[in-house]
Amino acid sequence: MRIEDVMTTDVVTVRPDTPLKVVAQQLVERGISGMPVVDDDDQVVGVISEADLLAKEERATPRRAGLRAWLLDEPDARERQKREARVAGEAMTTPAITIAPFQSVAGAAAQMLERGVNRLPVVRNGRLVGIVSRADLVRAFARPDEQIVGEVREGVRYFLELAGDFSRVDVSLEGGEVTLRGRVRRRSSAEELPAHVAKVPGVVGVASELTWLEDDAKPQRGRPRERAQYPV
Repeated sequence: MRIEDVMTTDVVTVRPDTPLKVVAQQLVERGISGMPVVDDDDQVVGVISEADLLAKEERATPRRAGLRAWLLDEPDARERQKREARVAGEAMTTPAITIAPFQSVAGAAAQMLERGVNRLPVVRNGRLVGIVSRADLVRAFARPDEQIVGEVREGVRYFLELAGDFSRVDVSLEGGEVTLRGRVRRRSSAEELPAHVAKVPGVVGVASELTWLEDDAKPQRGRPRERAQYPV
């Protein structure tokens, strides 16, 4: 599943010169926690969130007493700009972390976790085309089994075609648990396919009962190979 399959295309945006009061009103009225900041060409120049607005609220509270402590607590230039910000361009987080619409949902989840962000503007040829949030990814994960199994079967077919293997693999799914049965051409395909299937949003685990005709894998000395579960 790709980002363009789950992203929101009706994106709420603001300009760099949008007053922070208007930004706060938009966040409250739309029930969102952040939005992209774009220029006149719809190029994403940053993202402004509740956290950026809260940073401004810290400006009047010294953390320690005394002149020396005040000097030690002096913020850097960017933090100082955020605290004194009046418009979105001064308070926003920049550069924005973006993602392309053809990238996978799994890739978006990895970026959000790694960067500690809740949303990613989706950009095509430098222009904003949508936004994907953690909630969008959760909805993809929560799809019914009937939707997920179709995507798994298509993924299995594509994987085997790339491997030049026209074997038939039976796919069943219950409660997010996928079971693969059948015989493929190569042992390497039988061992790699479960990990490929596990990347489909909504798949909780993969049990492989696949066998093979050609043993093209190099066995690890002293360690017998075993079939196992492939948790996500």
